[in-house]
Amino acid sequence: MKLRVTVAAVALIIGAGIAVGVALLSCRSEAPREPSRAGDPAPAFVGTATCKECHAGAYEAWRGSDHDLAMMVATAESVLGDFADATFTHQGVTSRFYRREGRYFVATEGTDGRPGEFEIAYTFGVRPLQQYLVPFPGGRLQALPVAWDTARRRWFHLYPDQKIPPADWLHWTRNGQNWNGMCAECHSTNLRKNYDPESATYATTWSDLNVGCEACHGPASSHLAWAKKPPEERQAADRGLVVATRGISARRTVELCAACHSRRAELGDYDHAAANLLDQMLPSLLDEGLYEADGQQKDEVYTYGSFVQSRMYARGLHCGDCHDPHAAKLRAPGNTGCVRCHNPAGAALREGIDGAGLLRKEYDSPSHHFHRAGERGSACVDCHAPPRTYMIVDPRHDHSFRIPRPDLTATTGSPNACNGCHANRSTAWASASVERWYGPNRRHEAHYGGTLAAGRAGREGAGEALRALGEDGSEPVLVRATALDLLAGYPGEATTAAMRAALRDSDPRIRQTAAGAIQLGEASERVAEIGPLLSDPIRAVRLAAVSALAGAPDELLAPVHGVRFARARLEYEATMRHSLDFASSGLNLGNLYSRLGQPVEAERYYRTALTIDDLFYPAKANLAVLLSGQGRNDEAERLLREILTAYADNAEAAASLGLLLVEMGRPAEAVDWLRRAVDGSPRTTRASYNLGLLLARLGRVDEARATLSRALALEPRNWELLFALADLELRSGRPREALALADRMLAARPGDPSAGQLRVAAEGMLAEVRAKAKESLRLDSTKPPGSGRR
Repeated sequence: MKLRVTVAAVALIIGAGIAVGVALLSCRSEAPREPSRAGDPAPAFVGTATCKECHAGAYEAWRGSDHDLAMMVATAESVLGDFADATFTHQGVTSRFYRREGRYFVATEGTDGRPGEFEIAYTFGVRPLQQYLVPFPGGRLQALPVAWDTARRRWFHLYPDQKIPPADWLHWTRNGQNWNGMCAECHSTNLRKNYDPESATYATTWSDLNVGCEACHGPASSHLAWAKKPPEERQAADRGLVVATRGISARRTVELCAACHSRRAELGDYDHAAANLLDQMLPSLLDEGLYEADGQQKDEVYTYGSFVQSRMYARGLHCGDCHDPHAAKLRAPGNTGCVRCHNPAGAALREGIDGAGLLRKEYDSPSHHFHRAGERGSACVDCHAPPRTYMIVDPRHDHSFRIPRPDLTATTGSPNACNGCHANRSTAWASASVERWYGPNRRHEAHYGGTLAAGRAGREGAGEALRALGEDGSEPVLVRATALDLLAGYPGEATTAAMRAALRDSDPRIRQTAAGAIQLGEASERVAEIGPLLSDPIRAVRLAAVSALAGAPDELLAPVHGVRFARARLEYEATMRHSLDFASSGLNLGNLYSRLGQPVEAERYYRTALTIDDLFYPAKANLAVLLSGQGRNDEAERLLREILTAYADNAEAAASLGLLLVEMGRPAEAVDWLRRAVDGSPRTTRASYNLGLLLARLGRVDEARATLSRALALEPRNWELLFALADLELRSGRPREALALADRMLAARPGDPSAGQLRVAAEGMLAEVRAKAKESLRLDSTKPPGSGRR
């Protein structure tokens, strides 16, 4: 047995930070920027103050908004926290906040765990909390974990139940709280991170410290030049705007906001001229931990991923229909904003909104919501956009605007708005109340949450349901992509066929997901199926194709895709190096070079990742795989044991350690680790397969049979499991069982020679058994009566 790679090479790993998010995309480009004429200077940023003269109304609405106050120099006007020698203690660490000579300081635990004095350079945010940024060597700004609650006027800790040591990635002096990489792009305008991986330093720049006009409208120098022309020389069709905000679709409008109001992995500094969001960032899927199984927000996902699941988005609404983009406030308070459309009067809808199916009735009434006016439950958002609180004091509404479905809680495990308020009552009570109020004909159609929940849990029939969901063009693209991603855990011919079709889907999010999820055994198949995506018009798709094709033989790539791969690989490497201040990018480059057969470079980047975050176990696990392949087994064992010390329930590391111990000639130890891997990941079968083979090798046939049989119950058509169990049965003298398994193998892979050979061997053994039984009966019949008794 060889040590297997337990952490797959991926195009990108989504980080969990302040500036990451989710998006929904179409491959259609809209309102492209006019190409620059030869000799024209590239549009430049001119600063928000320049816009005031012509756009006074928008400027005044923006002033004092959350965008305006997103980040400020620390002054008496901007600092809201108590710096009058106030103290706050958390997990044994006391922080003291004070002023000296008009400057602001904090005395708290530093990088080495010792007390230190740190000057506050900037405020970060304004409501409902304000954080503070401290400059560090190397151009870094770090966010303090003790923040100011602007409503309750108190200091509080953002991780109240955790004691975070200085060596931890989440400690306020480490990368988890680094402004340059985690926060800056969405709190400043024209942010250029300028990270140098060789020196691990930043030279970060911006044009506006806060979120100014050009953060959304793009660099304005060309527009400013147009505005300065005499009226008769201005061309209305070309105002010099880099980013169009009028005359574009709702989808494109939403994507302008999604650049920050989404959870995502960045693909480089934000390019305002890009026509497709997936050229700028890789949105997260409805991943477990980020979203509930039915798509409701769970972790902080910044609104966008929820909204693109909504019927409102599907019908053509965009953020600006409810929110004033300049003031960053609701256009109307309370239920007023909702009943502008959802009312019996039939108010005219904005052009572009599909009003088909919009029921005209009195929604803002106890006859609809069955709660007293003014009390909790009477506001539309209480039931249709329930909030969840993040950063201790910041409630964010779920923007999927779904109908409350307590009946789905039983099948998806997701929360529902009814029990969110009535936590002391059962789900059955809530379901009965809904049925009593709205009758048996209320809307309670099937929901994709049931399929995603089944896919996460590995339930029987989940693979078929996931395939159907992934192919259903009526469902939100983000939902379909998530279904395809989960489908990768249900391998087989039907899954491969669905992935092949998805590689050619019209939506880039579907193509990108399929490129990362499809499992093709032969390199020639990978090149044939994924190769065309190397020239895909969308950047994230090309990056996924590079990752999937890395390591394919040159003779297969060269004839058609060699040049495209080389070009896309350079793009991939540049994208990863831009974010080498995060461990995930080091992992991705390590995986790339490992697949390309460049172990020195692979080891370099795995170790770069671990320098950033020593607890980032995927890089440590894959480094162990790399070292094992070089015969450096002692180092590999040490790394895997470090993972298991920090993450005792890490099934992947346990499986890798077990296989490594087999290779090192210590099979008895390996059994225990492989069993831990099986117990820790009951929905997957790889560890069970390896454990079954090892037990068979050790002569523990009954245990091997039980292990393989349990795994086969999870994946009845898994060819490797069928072969392993059939071979075991044949070797242990059970030809009937082996023959039945061989037939199942042939059903999964008709005409497979290995299955055919196994079947012939089983038939031969069964024939011998039958012949021996017949001979035994014949010999027994020739004995005199009573000869067998004494």
